[in-house]
Amino acid sequence: MKLWGGRFTKETNQLVHNFNESLSFDQKFYRQDIEGSIAHVTMLAKQGILSREDKEAIVCGLKGILKDIEEGKLDIGPGAEDIHSFIEETLTERIGEAGKRLHTGRSRNDQVALDMKLYTRDQVRELDGLLYRLLKELLTLMEEHIHTYMPGFTHMQKAQPITLAHHLGAYYEMFSRDRGRLHDLYQRMNYCPLGSGALAGTTYPLDREYTAELLGFYGPTLNSMDSVADRDYLLELLSAMSMISMHLSRFCEELIIWNSNEYRFVELDDSYSTGSSIMPQKKNPDIAELIRGKTGRVYGAFVSLLTTMKGLPLAYNKDMQEDKELAFDAIDTVKGCILLFTGMISTVSFNRDVMEKSAKNGFTNATDAADYLVNHGVPFRDAHGIVGKLVLFCLEKGISLDDMSLEEFKAISPVFEEDIYQAISMKTCVEKRMTIGAPGEEAMRKVIGIYKKALEEKPL
Repeated sequence: MKLWGGRFTKETNQLVHNFNESLSFDQKFYRQDIEGSIAHVTMLAKQGILSREDKEAIVCGLKGILKDIEEGKLDIGPGAEDIHSFIEETLTERIGEAGKRLHTGRSRNDQVALDMKLYTRDQVRELDGLLYRLLKELLTLMEEHIHTYMPGFTHMQKAQPITLAHHLGAYYEMFSRDRGRLHDLYQRMNYCPLGSGALAGTTYPLDREYTAELLGFYGPTLNSMDSVADRDYLLELLSAMSMISMHLSRFCEELIIWNSNEYRFVELDDSYSTGSSIMPQKKNPDIAELIRGKTGRVYGAFVSLLTTMKGLPLAYNKDMQEDKELAFDAIDTVKGCILLFTGMISTVSFNRDVMEKSAKNGFTNATDAADYLVNHGVPFRDAHGIVGKLVLFCLEKGISLDDMSLEEFKAISPVFEEDIYQAISMKTCVEKRMTIGAPGEEAMRKVIGIYKKALEEKPL
């Protein structure tokens, strides 16, 4: 029997039931539904709306249902319309009349809003914890690679020498901002919608502040219509997860490139690689590729819910049931991607010699050669032209700037002296970049200290 069946004289068509039901996916938040119901009846008893005996029977029954579900003793069968009706029907079967009083003073609209918000809040905490662990892993790698020289790129062309620590630090910043977005979202969403009723509150003397306190919210929401019609917090989470996925995808793209035979900057661990069914020599970066590929799946969930919500009048509409399936999938996808990526990056081997050689052969120290000339009185525009000639000379001979003899340097500009070799060494090129945010050792150690201090604050 449907919870709303009293108004109807016919049973729901089976196809309509199948189309309308949400139990197949909203059973995911059975725990949140029970948690919310326990807080609700506790408040009802405090307000004298529900007897102490009924409250104790309901709470005991709900805890029993939770225990049985988690121990596999109670299957969430397909007959109910949604998880809310399943739990209420099961409770009434177990404790009798008292179970029918569970729904006093609330609507499925504010119940659904509460369950989704509780579930989303739990997922925000989990995501924050996963990002925290990823940041700690990146910080460990940064400390190990302060002196690992490599080329920095613009337009996919070698540009200037940096360190691997500096490169990893760019991703540290990205994932740190991702955590910031989750924290901002948490602050905005952490208000309790329960007690809003269907859309206009209720005539029962509810204590919404008390319910909010029991459930760990900052307080109750302040408009009952918005409370049941709001999915901004879920859209914000999907947006934040899209950003996380984009950052993971960019990082994976680089690892895939670096893992190629042409680069050989990294060696992916066997446990995070796969082989070919026909080519025995292959070691494919499938995990990195899948993480990159799943980004589109997360974007799809975000755009889908945005599109669903764009034309909905106030207050609750059944369209909003579409907030769950794709969001659940996106959340599970992103959590899995962060977890796998953290494991993958922690097992990567970085080929330091190959990276440094690539930086030298890519003329990443050309800007520093120009700066050398400027420091010896040559106008920058002239210095730029002189170094361009040096690069052309090296390309013709198949050598790097470091391989040129002093005579060859002087043949192009007499300003060059023996100290040019020190000026364009990878170590010098990196170390003299000391402004905060640059790759020099002093600047990097300062930044790492800032990151360490930030990570002293534990996850949500």
